[in-house]
Amino acid sequence: MNEQRERRPRVAVVFGGRNSEHAVSLLGAGSVLSVIDRDKYDVVPVGITQDGRWVLASGEQRYAIEATVDESGPALALPTGEASLVALSPGRIPEELGAVDVVFPVLHGPFGEDGTIQGLLEMAGVRYVGSGVLASSVGMDKEYMKAVLAAAGLPIGRYAVVRDRDWRLDRERVLKEVQGLGWPVFVKPARAGSSQGISRATAPGELAEAIELARAHDPKVLVEAAIEGREIECAVLESLDDAPPVAGVPGEVLIRDDHEFYDFTAKYTEGHIDLDVPARVPAEVTERLKSMAVRAFEALSCEGLARVDFFHTPDGGIVLNEINTMPGFTATSVAPQLWAASGLPYPGLVDRLIQLALRRSVGLR
Repeated sequence: MNEQRERRPRVAVVFGGRNSEHAVSLLGAGSVLSVIDRDKYDVVPVGITQDGRWVLASGEQRYAIEATVDESGPALALPTGEASLVALSPGRIPEELGAVDVVFPVLHGPFGEDGTIQGLLEMAGVRYVGSGVLASSVGMDKEYMKAVLAAAGLPIGRYAVVRDRDWRLDRERVLKEVQGLGWPVFVKPARAGSSQGISRATAPGELAEAIELARAHDPKVLVEAAIEGREIECAVLESLDDAPPVAGVPGEVLIRDDHEFYDFTAKYTEGHIDLDVPARVPAEVTERLKSMAVRAFEALSCEGLARVDFFHTPDGGIVLNEINTMPGFTATSVAPQLWAASGLPYPGLVDRLIQLALRRSVGLR
């Protein structure tokens, strides 16, 4: 009698999404699909189009994901051939998604990274990679993220929130209040990532236009006072046992001279930034960064992974800028590079995240 082969865990890699970070998600999913161990896992690629359709590949067919990254982003590029695809209407969830052991959502921004798909999977009792509903939602909304981080005693910069109703009804009052932050300021959507819709305003005359640019992505806008300092990022991973989360070596983002700040083009176009890893800071600063990154991870009750971004100021201080619960996830993205420098290469990182999700209980944790 032939011994039956042990069933491999079935992993659904979900990508695309209904937001302006659709293209960035495609790039990350393409990287994950290229390194995931097909001898260890059965893989089901699941694409979400920009109009909300869920599209499944059949059998072992691989997605051909092509993306030229700009802020508009391309549509999901899928293999041709009606026999190989099952296209589902918006709002209808593929039944196959409930027949997997774990979902790996390589999704960024609203309707993906913000707790929405996490809530869907919680209701279905399906394990998934990354943070849960609360951490994902708080991590996506920079206003509440900063409130939680400040309540945990972590140092954050000065900021103001521009709400939709206030901007529409009393714009002059809002502009006057925001100017109290001084100049320059950075204006960004409150609930978007990948440096989408961010601009730098250096004088009162530039502020309204910067707010309108951010509002094209989100009706709620965050305005942050500029912080002089080096931009240093630190990646955090949940431990496989009951040990505390661990932080990898920090890296410094070095922006080339043709960019005033770390904007979308600098982040996703080759040749505009360098990542100096490990960051060239004293050992004591490295340990403080790692400790604060873990504190931020735990303050939001994160799971799986996160990337925490800091400023190291000229006087030796550290200011926490933000935490990202699903950072850019190509092999050359910052968080995977930081883990590679810490001894965990990209294929191992992908496997580690799947293993963490498989060990997670369903329901309240």
